[in-house]
Amino acid sequence: MQLYDKDLLSVQEVRELVEKARAAQEELSKKDQQDVDRLVRSIAHAGVRNAQRLAEMAHNETGFGVTADKVIKNVFASKGVYDYIKDMKTIGELSRDNEKKLRTLAVPVGVIAGLIPSTNPTSTALYKALISVKAGNAIVFSPHPNALECILETVKVIRQALAEAGGNEDLVSCITIPTMQATDNLMKHPDVSMILATGGSAMVRAAYSSGTPAIGVGPGNGPAFIEKTADLKAAVRRILDSKTFDNGTICASEQSVVCTFEMEAAVKEEMQRQGAYFLNEQERKKLGEFILRANGTMNPMIVGRDVQHIAKLAGLTIPENTRVIVAKEDGVGRGHPYSNEKLAPILGFYTASDYVEVCDLCREILYYEGAGHTFSIHTQDEKIVDYFSRRIPVSRLLVNTSSAIGGIGGSTNLAPALTLGCGAIGGSATSENVGPMHLYNLRYVAYGTKEIDEIRAEAPKCPEGICSDTEVSRESVDAIVKKIIEKLQAV
Repeated sequence: MQLYDKDLLSVQEVRELVEKARAAQEELSKKDQQDVDRLVRSIAHAGVRNAQRLAEMAHNETGFGVTADKVIKNVFASKGVYDYIKDMKTIGELSRDNEKKLRTLAVPVGVIAGLIPSTNPTSTALYKALISVKAGNAIVFSPHPNALECILETVKVIRQALAEAGGNEDLVSCITIPTMQATDNLMKHPDVSMILATGGSAMVRAAYSSGTPAIGVGPGNGPAFIEKTADLKAAVRRILDSKTFDNGTICASEQSVVCTFEMEAAVKEEMQRQGAYFLNEQERKKLGEFILRANGTMNPMIVGRDVQHIAKLAGLTIPENTRVIVAKEDGVGRGHPYSNEKLAPILGFYTASDYVEVCDLCREILYYEGAGHTFSIHTQDEKIVDYFSRRIPVSRLLVNTSSAIGGIGGSTNLAPALTLGCGAIGGSATSENVGPMHLYNLRYVAYGTKEIDEIRAEAPKCPEGICSDTEVSRESVDAIVKKIIEKLQAV
């Protein structure tokens, strides 16, 4: 019996995939915008056609989320993204300014490494394939092992769509033997030009430390503030609909609800009316000990699970009609488990004396976890929006909308995306929703408009070592000094 080393096989597979991807990308680089757009259109249509089947596969394999919501995410990642990017100019010359004698060209980065999480496996693969090919690149996926089969099937759908449109299937490929060594080799491969990292914090950190340029996203831990002028019923509906969408697996979903003391009773009553269950102190402590692991990270057993499943695992009994579990929290950081990101229908609940204290509290939550990501506010007062928008450390501040869907551009006019940049404050290379424009370099063609002697002639004069771009006479300097002395003497 011959034994095979899985790690070695996976590394060899990576090398072969990257080599094929590089050849396919070089072939694509000779195509025009029309050719690229034909491939992108084919991928998008295939994603929509297979949305239901791929959603069922993802749910059955991972156990995460809700199949119907995964269908919506697949359609969003296909049609929604396509509708936004289809008319973008991404190949060749992007602009020309004849007056300034300046041209701008898009240059594909080449081969991209795409890390795919288990929470949104099929939709993320569709989305990353679309934006990568649109920008003229090839992409090699590193799949989460717990979602391998549904990701491989999604890639199969994409490759078939490429072939049907006359493209090279190797523009999109996927590791079939997922190991840590394979992912590490992919990220550090000399022919990989960029990493699109979506996944856990450890994986994103590994991407940034690989030595290859990377676009990664930090954790989401967005609070939702219900301000006193809000339409309370609508605000609660949006929050609960958002938190239960695919069982909370979208990182932009709300992680806590915050209101002032004067609003607490009304908010709690409305949340309960719409299906929220508030834990008592004993239940709060019991679930709190379960949702985080000993090292302070989220327990993967709660991710994407419904409330009854989570309650059973934690040894709790909750009403059958419960949509979201809510726990009162009185602090932020270690020892306060509900202040962390919870990719499940679980919310922390905070109160403060006024909107100023609410803002300070939300800043504290985000600086603990989730800085640069997303914050949502429900209010009719634009002055409150202005106050928070100047102070909250996020890239997306969402007003009167469901945070999960608003953050990805579903219910807002943000760019539709499943990779949400967190900016420098969140350790990300961009603060935008990531699209094709982040996956190509700009090449500037600049014509000379001045000679060196002209530049020298325009330089400021520096008599007696003092430079100025205007002529200043000795008389004018004396006059200024005289005025200053007179003012000082008058004092």
